[in-house]
Amino acid sequence: MSRLLVVSVLTASLGIALQPAYAATSPDISPKRLSSIVRTLSSDAFEGRGPATAGETKSVNYIVSQMKAIGLQPGGALDHGHRTWTQPVPLLRSEITGTPQVSLRAGGKSQSLTQGEQIAVRAALNGDHSVSIANAPLVFLGYGINAPERNWNDFAGMDLKGKVGVVLINDPDFESGVGDFGGKAMTYYGRWTYKYEEAARQGLAGLLIVHETDPASYGWATVKNSNTNTMFDVVRDAPKLSHPALEAWIQRDVAVDLFKRSGLDFDAMKKRAQTRGFKPVALRDATFSAKYGVDSRVITSRNVVGRLAGKKRPDETVIYSAHWDHLGVGQPDAKGDRIYNGAVDNATGIASLLELGRAFAKAPRTDRSVVFLAVTAEEKGLLGSEYYASKPLYPLSKTVGVINMDALDPHGPSKNFTTSGSAKVDLLDELTAKANTFGLSYSADPHPEAGHFFRSDHFPFAKRGVPAISYDSGNDWVQGGVAAAEAEKAKYTAERYHQPADQWEASWTFKGMARDLQMLYSLGRDLANSNTWPNWSQDSEFRAARDASATDRR
Repeated sequence: MSRLLVVSVLTASLGIALQPAYAATSPDISPKRLSSIVRTLSSDAFEGRGPATAGETKSVNYIVSQMKAIGLQPGGALDHGHRTWTQPVPLLRSEITGTPQVSLRAGGKSQSLTQGEQIAVRAALNGDHSVSIANAPLVFLGYGINAPERNWNDFAGMDLKGKVGVVLINDPDFESGVGDFGGKAMTYYGRWTYKYEEAARQGLAGLLIVHETDPASYGWATVKNSNTNTMFDVVRDAPKLSHPALEAWIQRDVAVDLFKRSGLDFDAMKKRAQTRGFKPVALRDATFSAKYGVDSRVITSRNVVGRLAGKKRPDETVIYSAHWDHLGVGQPDAKGDRIYNGAVDNATGIASLLELGRAFAKAPRTDRSVVFLAVTAEEKGLLGSEYYASKPLYPLSKTVGVINMDALDPHGPSKNFTTSGSAKVDLLDELTAKANTFGLSYSADPHPEAGHFFRSDHFPFAKRGVPAISYDSGNDWVQGGVAAAEAEKAKYTAERYHQPADQWEASWTFKGMARDLQMLYSLGRDLANSNTWPNWSQDSEFRAARDASATDRR
C-alpha cells in the first residue's frame, strides 16, 4: 500500500474533509467561520430575513459589510458610472388583509375552510386589491397540464371561465414511475408555479392544488408556512395572464370529502387523471366561495453583488450564487415561535458564498471575472435570480456558468455529492471530474420526483441557456453512511424545512461544507482561468438558447 493511499484511508477513517493531494493548494475554508456566519444570519435579530422588512435591511447590510471586509469589489448596479453593492429588484408585494372567508358547498352542505388548516390561500398576485368569488362551480382538472408536445391536455372540452379548478400536485407519472412525463423525475409541469400559470391562461377564477406529502415532497406545515404569509412576484405588464384571482392549496382529506359529496371517488379520479385522454370532470352541485381584501403594492428589494474583475478578460464572468432571504416572521409553531430563522435554508448558502469570496480575494486574480451573487426572494418563486437573469448586470452570453448553493449540509463530510436534478450539462461533467480529485463521487439526484431542478436559483439562468447547476451535499456520510444522511434529511424536511425550527445548532461541525467548498473553489478557479465555454448536451432543452448567443463568445 502506497504512502498516499495509507494517508487517504486514515483521512477518511477520521472524517477529515480534505484529501491529502490538495492539502497544499486548497484555500482555507474555515468550518468555524461558516458556523459563525450561519449563526449570525439565522439569529432572531435578523427576523427571518423576509424581503421588504427590517430583516432585509439587516441582511443586506451584513452581507455588504462582509463582502467589503473580505476584499471583494462592488459589482451591483451602476450609479453615476460607479458600481454599487446592490441591484434593486422591484417586486409586487401582496398580503391578505384580515381573515379570508372561504367556503365550499357540495352535497347540499356548506363547509367553511380555515386558513392554514384545511386551506392555504395565497394573497392575490394578479394586481387586484380584493378577491370576491361567489358560488363558482368546481371542476376537477387532473394534474392541470396542457402539454401539446406530449399530446396531453387536462383542460380540453370545457369552458372554464369563472370556474375554480381542483388539481393534483406533481406529474401523472409520479406514482407509476413510467409514462409521458419522464417517469419518477418531476418535469416543470409538476410544479405548483406552472399549475397556477396555466390556470390563468385557461381563464379560471381560481385554482386549488390538493396537497399530498409524497408527491409534493414536503408536509402541510411547509405549505401553510410558505403560502399564508406575504407573497411576492416580479412586476409584470399583465399579471392577470400569469395569475388567477385565487391561488390556494387544500388538504387531501378536504378533497376526498368534497369528491365523495359530489358522487366521486378521489382515488379512482386520480387514476383516471394519470391517463392520456382525461377530460375535465365537473364536481356535481359543488361550488366555491371566497372573500378577502388584498394589500398590493410595488416595493423594491435588493440583490447583493460582489465582484473580482478578471485581469485578462473581465467581460467574461463566472457566477457563484445563493439566496439570502427566508420566510421572515409568520404563523407561530407549537412553541409559539414566529421567526423563521432559515439556518440551513439558506444561511448555509450565504456563508458558503462569503467564504468562497474570501478565498478568491486572497488569491491571485483570475483571467475572467468572478461574481458573488446573493439574491432576494428565492422563497417567493426564485424572483431575485429571475430578475437578474432577465436584466443581467453582466451579459448572459458571456457568463461562463453559474454555481448555485442552497441548503447545504452543516454536518460532517460525505463520500459523494449531488445536484438539484440531473442536468445534461458540461458544467456537471467538469464538477464531477473535479470532485473525483477530492475523493468525492457524483450521485444522481436521489429524489428527482421532488423537482429540485426547478426550485433553486440556477433555474432562471438555465432556461435562458446559461450552463448552471445547484450543488447539493451528498447523502453517503463518512460517519453513518446513506442511512444516517437520509434519516437526517427526512427529519429536517418534516420538522424544520420552512418552519421556525430551522435554527443554528452548536453540534454542527461544518466540516463537510468546508471540504465541498474547497472543491467548488477549485472548479470555479479553473473556469475563471480557462478559455472554455461549457454548454448543455445536444438533447437538452436549454441548448438552443445557449447556441443562439454563440457569436458573442468568439
